[in-house]
Amino acid sequence: MRNALRFALGVAVGGGGVAAYLLVVGVDDVAERALAVAPPVLAAVAALVVAESIADGIGVWASVRPLRGGLSPCRSVQFAFAGDFFDTLSPAGPVSSEPILAQFVGTATDTSYSDALGVRTAAKYLKTGTQLLVSTALAAAVLAGDPDATPVLLALGSVVALLAVATAVALRSRAVATRALVALLAPPLARLPRRSLDRAGTTAAVERFLDRLFRFRSAPRLVALIALGGVLEQALAAGTLWVALAGTGATVPLLPLVALMPLPQAASVVPVPASLGAYDGLLSGGLVLAVGVPVAAAAAAVLVVRTVSLLFWLAAGGVAAALLRGWRPGG
Repeated sequence: MRNALRFALGVAVGGGGVAAYLLVVGVDDVAERALAVAPPVLAAVAALVVAESIADGIGVWASVRPLRGGLSPCRSVQFAFAGDFFDTLSPAGPVSSEPILAQFVGTATDTSYSDALGVRTAAKYLKTGTQLLVSTALAAAVLAGDPDATPVLLALGSVVALLAVATAVALRSRAVATRALVALLAPPLARLPRRSLDRAGTTAAVERFLDRLFRFRSAPRLVALIALGGVLEQALAAGTLWVALAGTGATVPLLPLVALMPLPQAASVVPVPASLGAYDGLLSGGLVLAVGVPVAAAAAAVLVVRTVSLLFWLAAGGVAAALLRGWRPGG
């Protein structure tokens, strides 16, 4: 009951944010552009959304490979679809969906939950870092000299620098990484109502977690596959948005969109299902400020892409999640 209330509240808050943004931009202008998108364009958007979710399966396959041989390619795609479903419906947003998926990964590979969460978190870190590196390189090449793009360049550069420092510290001194994580996690974990951990318990959990993270140091091919899958996802997401923008009458180069794609992922920290409202606002704002897309066209394109994406994640992702829970057609 509590989760249902949190979900309803999150949808209401996120939906309210989208509605407020559309009111500011102009509902009539956005609706006119969105409704003018031709059926072939919608079909292309849908195909690219499906391709993006399939590409996510590459990272899933590579990330769980250390767990007793991992999953088959088809099962990996199924888990990727289910992950999209959990991203959409999790009351606390995409950040809380990875622990949910890790439970199913642990069951499917006959390993522990902590093993599954460790490798999946490592994969998430590797994928995000690679996408940010690609974005920063493209942004420096494509957007350099444009004063309107300065905020985007600063944001991307700051995040890449932070990731680089964190990675260097973790690789150079595991003890320092352990102390930093314990200092960060111990206070909130001690306040958990049901499974509170003292500092010693938190330290032991962090040590086990780092054991799983460091498994990838001896698996460069898996790291390369995770990185490749992340870049492919990024390119497909940008292609989806590029097609939608063309359908609304806005023609823009593709490479700036590729550079922009990781930026709205910061909205995943907002505890709202599917980052509703936050993701849409960040992406639309980035299109306007960094790429120069007209406000109404940006809002319409994002609305089209997000509508198609959410429908697919709920439909195909819902079936995939049901199969993971043991449902079978006709059963």
